[in-house]
Order: sequence, then C-alpha cells, then structure tokens
Amino acid sequence: MTLVSNLYKYREFLKTSILKDFRGKYKKSFLGVLWSFLNPLFQLLIYSLVFPHIMGNRIENYTLYLMIGLMPWTFFNNTIIQSAACIVTNGGIIKKVFFPREILPISTLTSNLVNFLITQIIVLLALIFSGVGIAKSIIFFPVIVLLQYILQLGFAFIFSAITVYVRDVEYIINIFMMLMFYLCPIVYEPAMIPDNLLRFFKLNPMFDIITFYRQILYEGVFPDMYSVLKIFIVCLFFLCSGYAIFKHLEKRFAEEL
Repeated sequence: MTLVSNLYKYREFLKTSILKDFRGKYKKSFLGVLWSFLNPLFQLLIYSLVFPHIMGNRIENYTLYLMIGLMPWTFFNNTIIQSAACIVTNGGIIKKVFFPREILPISTLTSNLVNFLITQIIVLLALIFSGVGIAKSIIFFPVIVLLQYILQLGFAFIFSAITVYVRDVEYIINIFMMLMFYLCPIVYEPAMIPDNLLRFFKLNPMFDIITFYRQILYEGVFPDMYSVLKIFIVCLFFLCSGYAIFKHLEKRFAEEL
C-alpha cells in the first residue's frame, strides 16, 4: 500500500520519468519510434533464417511461432538490463531531489511496456496475414502482460538496488540473460526438452509466461487456469521480495552513489 500511495502522490513525476525514458531511447534518432518495429524485425529475421535449419523446419508457421515468443522475451531482456543501471545513472538527481526511488525502476519497466505493446501491432498483422487469425483467447492477453509486468517489476527492484553496491552486476546480468534465453521455449518447442530436464527448465518463470502467449495467440486456446494462478503467485512472490530488498538497500543509495 505504501508503494501505491507513493506512486499516486508522485504520479506527475512518474509520468514525466516514463516519457523521458521512452523518448530517450530514440533521442536524436532519424527514424525515432520506428525502431520499435525495426529492432525486433531484424532480430526476428536473423533467428528465422538460422534456427529452422538447425531444427529441420519441424514447427509450422515457424516465423510466427518465433515472433510470439521473441517479443515478450525482448521486453523482459531490455527491462532487466536497463533497470539494473537506472539508479546508478540517475545518481545526480537522487542526491539532489527527494522522491520515491522506486519510481526509477518502475518508469524503466513501463517505458519498455509501451514499446512492447507497440510491437504487438506486428504480431496482430502477422496473425491476420499468415492465415492463423485472431482467436477469442486474445482477450486473455492483458492478463499475461500483467503477469509479466509484475514479474519484471520484482526483478527490476532487485537488480537496480544491488547494482548500486556491486557494479559488476551490470555485466553479470548479460550472462544471466543469455542463459535465461536458452531456458525459454523461444526458438524451440517445449516438446523438444527431455522429460528429465523439463522441471529444471520450468524454474525459469518466463518459460510458462511465453507458453501462455503462444497458447492464446499461436494456438488460439485459453491457458490452464491452475497454471496461470501458480505463475501469478510466483510473480507476486518476486514482486514482494524485490520491493522488500529495494526498500532495505535504498537507505544508503545516496552514500554509495
């Protein structure tokens, strides 16, 4: 409740910070917001050319399959990497102005959320023109986005706070995210994972979240409610733990910066 109260009280500052983060990505860029479309498209092109040859084209509509998994992952990856540095890069304003420090990771996450939602226009067009179509299950899309937002906010709190004390975290995260990528069913099907390793892969919370996106968009079915509830509890755990860690460590932010 303290978090909600602070966000409401400083809502104008939060709004300004989100706009600053979003516009800052494309500052002095000729194409501007078009990079929101071009970056994932170039990445998709590379993966769609390489991985079908590795896997023998076993997945129908592989480019669409890849797109639906890759874009949520890009949202996750960018948020974690950028949020890890958000307190350190704003050290100057933290020393001069009082405001709830949690606004910084929240604004980083939310600006990436806006970017992610923009890229979903590409997914919708791909669903239509590929012949797969848009199923009724798409009404569940906001629920899955909310799950991902809650999960990422927990991680954003943790990494942004720890990086203030241990700057090496920024570099370690790049390795961590590379590992997380291959533990997600992005470029492959979950069925390709040996049964004795599946439980290990599912320790990655993004595994189930990406599976949910595929179910509602690619397969056109509603996800299992028990699985959604289970992941919601996991995401909530990360959020509460992350916020507790952040509030504990923020007391010495100004000194460390």
